[in-house]
Amino acid sequence: MNTILIKLFATALTLSQVTTKPEALKTQFDPAVDGPQVVQILRDGCAHMRKAFDIEDINLDELISTAMEDPTAVAGPAAPKILHGLDIGELNTSYKQFCKGENPKGSPFDAREVIEFYNRATTDLPTAEALRDKALPGMTRILDASGKPFAETFEPNGRRLVVPIADVPPLVRQAFIAAEDKRFESHHGIDERGVIRAFIGNLAAPGRPAGGSTITQQVVKNLSVGDDVTYERKIREMIVASRLERILGKPQILGLYLNGIYLGRGAYGIEMAARSYFGKSVGQLTLPEAALLAGMPKGPNFYSPDKYPERARERRAYVLARLKEEGAITEAEMAAAVASDLGLKPVETARRDSGFYVVDHLTREARTFAGLDSLTAHSFTVRSTINAGLQRAVEGALQDGLANYERGTGRQTYPGPEFNLTESVRKLQAAVPAPEAAPQSLPGVTGAEAKPTEIKPAEAKAPVGRPARGKATVAAPAGKPVWLRALESARPVLYDVRWPLAVVLETGRNGVKVGLGDGRVASLDPGIARGKLQPYDVVRVKLREGTGPRDEKGLRAEIRVKPSVQGAALVLENRTGRILAMAGGFSYPASQLNRVTQAVRQPGSTLKPLTYLAALNAGLQPNTLVMDAPVTLPPIGGVGDSWSPKNYDGGGSGPTTLRRGLEFSKNLVTARLLQGGIADKAPASLKRVCDIALEAQIYAACEPYYPFVLGAQPVRMIDLAGFYAAVANEGARTAPYALEGIERDGTPVYAHAAREPVRIGSADRVAFYQLKTMLQGVTNHGTAAALSRVSQFVAGKTGTSENENDAWFAGFTNEVTVVVWVGYDNADGTRKTLGRGQTGGHVSVPIASAIFQAAWANGVAKTALAPPSPEARQMLVDVSIDPRSGQRVAGGGFTEHFRKAADGRMADTQYKLLPRENAYAMRPDAEDGDLSGTEDGADVAGDAYGNRAPDADLLDPFGDRRPALRSRRAQGDVEGGYRPWPGQTARSPFGDDDLRPRRRDPDYLFGDDPRY
Repeated sequence: MNTILIKLFATALTLSQVTTKPEALKTQFDPAVDGPQVVQILRDGCAHMRKAFDIEDINLDELISTAMEDPTAVAGPAAPKILHGLDIGELNTSYKQFCKGENPKGSPFDAREVIEFYNRATTDLPTAEALRDKALPGMTRILDASGKPFAETFEPNGRRLVVPIADVPPLVRQAFIAAEDKRFESHHGIDERGVIRAFIGNLAAPGRPAGGSTITQQVVKNLSVGDDVTYERKIREMIVASRLERILGKPQILGLYLNGIYLGRGAYGIEMAARSYFGKSVGQLTLPEAALLAGMPKGPNFYSPDKYPERARERRAYVLARLKEEGAITEAEMAAAVASDLGLKPVETARRDSGFYVVDHLTREARTFAGLDSLTAHSFTVRSTINAGLQRAVEGALQDGLANYERGTGRQTYPGPEFNLTESVRKLQAAVPAPEAAPQSLPGVTGAEAKPTEIKPAEAKAPVGRPARGKATVAAPAGKPVWLRALESARPVLYDVRWPLAVVLETGRNGVKVGLGDGRVASLDPGIARGKLQPYDVVRVKLREGTGPRDEKGLRAEIRVKPSVQGAALVLENRTGRILAMAGGFSYPASQLNRVTQAVRQPGSTLKPLTYLAALNAGLQPNTLVMDAPVTLPPIGGVGDSWSPKNYDGGGSGPTTLRRGLEFSKNLVTARLLQGGIADKAPASLKRVCDIALEAQIYAACEPYYPFVLGAQPVRMIDLAGFYAAVANEGARTAPYALEGIERDGTPVYAHAAREPVRIGSADRVAFYQLKTMLQGVTNHGTAAALSRVSQFVAGKTGTSENENDAWFAGFTNEVTVVVWVGYDNADGTRKTLGRGQTGGHVSVPIASAIFQAAWANGVAKTALAPPSPEARQMLVDVSIDPRSGQRVAGGGFTEHFRKAADGRMADTQYKLLPRENAYAMRPDAEDGDLSGTEDGADVAGDAYGNRAPDADLLDPFGDRRPALRSRRAQGDVEGGYRPWPGQTARSPFGDDDLRPRRRDPDYLFGDDPRY
């Protein structure tokens, strides 16, 4: 039996059942015994069809005879794919056998083969109940902190706003029914006359096959069985549609249809389409607007009013005529609607390019706090804490900072263009307008969209895949360059990267020319891509205006490439915990891992303030002298090795104040605080530091290792930010969050409950305020001195983990906390260094600087760091001291904040850890700044926690791994191997050349140094 004929009979078996006895529909037959039953069902079905056509006074025999007049239409190569290969003679014989009661000789019908195909097609059939209970995925609108649209989130093919059918005006419903399924109210899911008409039409007019689907069938196709053009799908569709009609009313089915269909402009459902095309809700649609949308399901692209307005007008006129035929509108109303303009709002072509990590985080918070499995299960309105302008700026600052790091260290590589437009340009040039047949049942058919463009000889001879080397064709019809049209329709790979796209138009002796998205052409400095660019390559660039005379005037572009280094940044509102901006990586499409919340890294010296806080809370003062000299701490509990940390240069600078130990991030000073500075014994001191870390919710558990105080235990960025915000708040910690509330159809689903910050009771307000002032010293003249111009507004701490694997800055103003991390991902189990000298002060501080400036430019107040609270003020006394010795001075000096003793006078602890007679000068520091390696993390001569290896050289822990820092500087290496960024000095992220030099330890402890 002919294969196509088997499938036709199986489809006819389905149609016969759903139209004659839908309540007794069978989805499985026994090939051995049910043959006679199948034959009878087919005959009953054919009789039903003939009767249905008799109602319309149409001769079905004549229709079929006319369709069969040209046998090649069915059997030939021009036949529809679903009929290709059908024997017209066998079809005619079968028709006589089942529909005319004849017994022709040589009948091709084989019941077993038909049953077997039918049984396979109906295996694992979807249930109608699943559609009845189906919740259409919707588009959720995310608002920023000011209530303005920030982002949309939806599943693929799910950008819709679900609207109740009761909210759809009757005229809109009638328009769709008139256009798509005029017998919708009377049939039972399958319109047998429509099916037969479609089949006969396929015989008589070969081309794209028509399906004759009802609205109910389209619901099943779109939401259940899929839209592949096969007999199996049609069989399944008819069965499920018939069953759906038995459990849902017509309004509910129409509601599924109107909310499910695609109507162009990326809009699914009538509500989203109304907003996309006309900027209004479905309830506000006028007659011509409703008719325009009702005509589009047949082919959203073919009848697109944006691309083919005349086709859209003709289709709208057809729908209006159908409405008049049905008596829904008058002749005058139809005429007025036909003559009206299309009334479209401009196409919103801008694609979202920001906040992808934020949307993911909001989804997780919705699951955790609101109990919602997905934000796309329905159409929600989500209110977030995000400052949209700051969010974009933070992403841009991180991207620039990561790229500048790789450019400055020579680690940048060129992986090739983001994509190439050669084929797109060729298609646009070769496109020739041709008449198109309107689609019969499925959307998406389109033809040539561009006028022909002459191909230049050089390009015509180019090999496939590349234009001729040297110069790209830029001519195009209608005044718009063909490369620009190709670029406009392209989908960038890194769609959230701030650097603009540029199309290579020319390479050669005259340099490289690139075209930009706004149509301008610029000269490109190819940099690392020199000699590797081809015409129509699309690359990322940084734009600037040439200044001349050596720098050629005019628009200039510098190439930018995706770095291999990663990073993350977070901006947190101190007093509320509201997340104002979050960048979880360089680019979301390149990596969806959110390094703010989903990754842990060693924080290095950004964790040291915990130890200093514990020391201040234990009664030490910022001027307490600590010996910056080698120290060995005994094993904890007598188990394991002792611990001998080291500074960056392996030595120490002698007596150092507590303040200076933090400002210049001294490992030895931090370690010595465990030896009597916090508690009598080092293990007890470590426990107190851990207690603060746990109460501050930086960690859920502390590793019982001394190197913990140097940042050896990995931390989440968001948890570290919470601690620094608490320091800004004098010990009041807030829980970071981004989700303010969720609504569905105007009904609240979730609202964030405002909570007062929780005080960290392991340290008092005085200790927190003293720590804040010491962290301000870090930005004024310590390891983050690049921020010295704004240090009255900013305090913070740099951090660098072992072997410069991680570079951090964590800091705050009165209003916000900013944390930045830079490093390489280590998902493969290996740790990659940023390079010698690439510390938090060199790599992360400039990024943080840009973020602080962006925060102030986007509504965050810029106020000087606040004085102590009244509670802390009454326990503090201000005294002028010499900043190096810590001793009181009669006039001038540095104003330090001291804790009062029980008797109300200043508690003097300057020599508590170091007797006065032992305070003598040591050699000066070898290097200031954020001293990486063992200073900011663990002992590189030992294990990951800094436990010293047995054979390590205590005097030279780094062996021959690096040259002396002083000798490198003598050779002209700026800032430890890192070049100043464009437009900046080596120390200032603001481009100021008149900054005072960064502070160095003096030659003698009590010497004068006016630069402090």
